[in-house]
Amino acid sequence: MSTLTRQQAREIDRLATEQFGIPSILLMENAARSAAEIVLELIEEIGEEHYFKGDVPGVAILCGGGYNGGDGYAIARHLFNAGVEVAVFAAVHPEKLTGDAAVMANIVRKMDMGPEFMLDAEAVKARAAELGEADVIVDALLGTGFTGDVRGHLVDAIGLINHLREEGATVVAIDVPSGLDCDTGKAGGVAVEADVTVTFVAMKAGFTRPGADRYTGRIIEADIGAPSQLMQE
Repeated sequence: MSTLTRQQAREIDRLATEQFGIPSILLMENAARSAAEIVLELIEEIGEEHYFKGDVPGVAILCGGGYNGGDGYAIARHLFNAGVEVAVFAAVHPEKLTGDAAVMANIVRKMDMGPEFMLDAEAVKARAAELGEADVIVDALLGTGFTGDVRGHLVDAIGLINHLREEGATVVAIDVPSGLDCDTGKAGGVAVEADVTVTFVAMKAGFTRPGADRYTGRIIEADIGAPSQLMQE
């Protein structure tokens, strides 16, 4: 079973761009499309076992900053185009995003898909009822770059996600559950407890550590279009 450390995951992205000429935004787009397809499959599974809360399946996507947030915005677009009722929530203001993540967030804004803001603890609390209407919650708050302890309003956002999971929502983490160190498999004080983790290229090293499965749930590896020989290298 192949696994990647934080540094190895970054190196695959770098080499795919520098050695093979694949634009980084294409890697993000591929990752988002793969993740969206998995979310759609999960929605079908939910529909076979339970009734949706509304007339159509609803997905709430919580986006942070950096690549993970960019993934979340791109996933939102693909799900919206597939006919899913999508609500997008920003835990970091889109104007603070840079690079590929900023591009993806800007597309969502131009599509009039939001986002709704969750920029402090009070705003997280205010959005709780709206988030509670979702059948699926997609966690795109913190990615593989996270280390240390979760801070500020993200503690509240993660707590809300876990509460709504207890209330029956299906939680899907993108690449790594927010708050989980992808190398050690330990929570930074708090971490999202996902039903499914859609992780890119390969499992992260920390997922194999004792107790990590409490946070990852079922792990599904998703392709981003990076050349396969990079894993061997």
